[in-house]
Amino acid sequence: MSSSDPTVQPVPTSVVEQVDAADVTLSNPKRAVISLGSNLGNRLETLQGAIDALEDTPGLRVKAVSPVYETEPWGVEPGTQATYFNAVVLVKTTLPPSSLLERGHAIEEAFERVRDERWGPRTIDVDIVAYQDVVSDDPELTLPHPRAHERAFVLVPWNDVDPQAEVPGRGAVAGLLAAVGQEGVRVRTDLELRLPE
Repeated sequence: MSSSDPTVQPVPTSVVEQVDAADVTLSNPKRAVISLGSNLGNRLETLQGAIDALEDTPGLRVKAVSPVYETEPWGVEPGTQATYFNAVVLVKTTLPPSSLLERGHAIEEAFERVRDERWGPRTIDVDIVAYQDVVSDDPELTLPHPRAHERAFVLVPWNDVDPQAEVPGRGAVAGLLAAVGQEGVRVRTDLELRLPE
């Protein structure tokens, strides 16, 4: 193979700079962590659809997507509902938390999520787990998510995409995960979510 083969050329610096510059089009973006879960319909397709819908949000870029995990539903008799597929995405956004929450609800509605029962099956759950280092007890949107620090199905995929992460006011994700344990959270190496193009 000769060195003139274009497929082996290093990426020109100018292209790298363009990509980096494109990322800066979000002026002063904030980091947010979003947890996704689905246990109705085509769960993988729904998770991917939610990721794509997040990426299509003006002022938001999806930066990392975790592996897919399979978990038992909370608060119901075993076997009465399908298992959940869970994932965590890291985003950078110029949206304030309230607008991010509205967008999450809009995505849930687009997938016809029903909110009849508290622990009922969900087509899609879009939860804002953390937003920068914000700690807020606003009942509309409590940050960080009030139960994230004790839920393995959030901590395991979050630790995958950001091993240095901290839950604001609660400590390192890795440490919290060590305390909670990974029981009941199974990685599905046969399934994969794509980062949007």
